[in-house]
Amino acid sequence: LDAPKQAPAPAAPQAPRAPTPAGDVGREERVKMTRLRQTIARRLKEAQNTAAMLTTYNEADMSAIMSLRNEYKDAFEKKHKTKLGFMSFFVKACVHALQEVPEVNAEIDGDEVVYKRYVHMGVAVGTPTGLVVPVVRNAETKGFAAIEKEIAELGLRARDGKLSMADMQG
Repeated sequence: LDAPKQAPAPAAPQAPRAPTPAGDVGREERVKMTRLRQTIARRLKEAQNTAAMLTTYNEADMSAIMSLRNEYKDAFEKKHKTKLGFMSFFVKACVHALQEVPEVNAEIDGDEVVYKRYVHMGVAVGTPTGLVVPVVRNAETKGFAAIEKEIAELGLRARDGKLSMADMQG
């Protein structure tokens, strides 16, 4: 006699998604996933949970940005009362990439894909007690000066221990 087959183990329940701040709700598009896409998403999540972690490093030629920064940093600081660093270039490049490929700026919520029409960009900041990652909200609406000022302000608050949990979510 054959032993009865066991039913497959149920999928682990998904962690509830943090509520979307009221100001972001209208800037999201929800698309219901097909059953095939739901299966693919579940299997990718299982693989993420069980696969070995890997870090990849890529080199980028920053000479053009370094030249541009060197040429304009004094005038920029005089006009905007803040230094022109490299982080605003990185943030603007990320914003552009996320707008070009909106699937990367999305998340799965239950059986829906939530496409975000806004960019909240985490920026790592070193503090005496370790690294924290406050968030520059609505980075897609900001210019270089606004991004640099916000990063400087978040960095100062991080080093002073004055960041809130809301500053690091999004």
